Amino acid sequence: EEWFHIMDNDSTRTEAQWVRYERRLDANMERIFELLERKQQKATFFCLGWIAREYPHIIRRIHEQGYEIASHSDMHQLAYEQSRDEFAEDLKRSIGSIEEIMGEKVRAYRVPGFSFKKENKWVFEILVKNGIEIDCSIFPAARSHGGCTSFGHAEPAWIEMDGIKIKEFPINLYKVLHKNIIFAGGGYFRFFPYPVIKYMMKRSNYVMTYFHPRDFDPNQPIIKELNAIRRFKSYCGLNSSFKKLERFIDDFEFIDLHSAEKKVDWNQVKTIKY
Repeated sequence: EEWFHIMDNDSTRTEAQWVRYERRLDANMERIFELLERKQQKATFFCLGWIAREYPHIIRRIHEQGYEIASHSDMHQLAYEQSRDEFAEDLKRSIGSIEEIMGEKVRAYRVPGFSFKKENKWVFEILVKNGIEIDCSIFPAARSHGGCTSFGHAEPAWIEMDGIKIKEFPINLYKVLHKNIIFAGGGYFRFFPYPVIKYMMKRSNYVMTYFHPRDFDPNQPIIKELNAIRRFKSYCGLNSSFKKLERFIDDFEFIDLHSAEKKVDWNQVKTIKY
């Protein structure tokens, strides 16, 4: 996604606002491509359908370099603010735009902002109907956008609902003073000092980490309309995040989602029913 795809903020909410901002994705992706190639590191890219239409060369390059591509929706909207029909149309358009470029099936999905709640659990039914086999949308802790504290599980699992099943790779948790925290992706990764991240990583049996291109762009413009908390979340740690990522890759062995799926014995994992 682009640096301005910040949700729940009026000045960055829709495409009508996006056209006002400068585009930085090409430069940000070039830096990421160079790092992954230099470190021989695999990754899964969760891409917007909008990006596939606006930057088809980026989707093409991701695919040609052998990286897995999944959907991150079409227009990066909060799922719990969409109706079933709106969500389904957004999903179909994203899948179609990505598949048209790479010529292969999109198998995995992550909802924008982890905006899954029990109230919109029907998203899983729509994902399965549209050929999605793996979901990475569960954030099993409290969160301003979504969050599913009742999931009670921070390992790969089956999600079952109304006769359909889908494989789930949730975000991992780490318990500190009886409270579950997230530490290994996005703004959490930028916020925590690297020695703290390394300590928690070494004591975790499962980690699902994620990053946005903007997480490594210290020169991105500041969106003035963001309140103080949102501004801190969006811009903290940008100056040191890329070096931190290089250390992260050096210190730990990572695989992409495709490889992770193969390592899981799906006959042995839990089934979470909704």
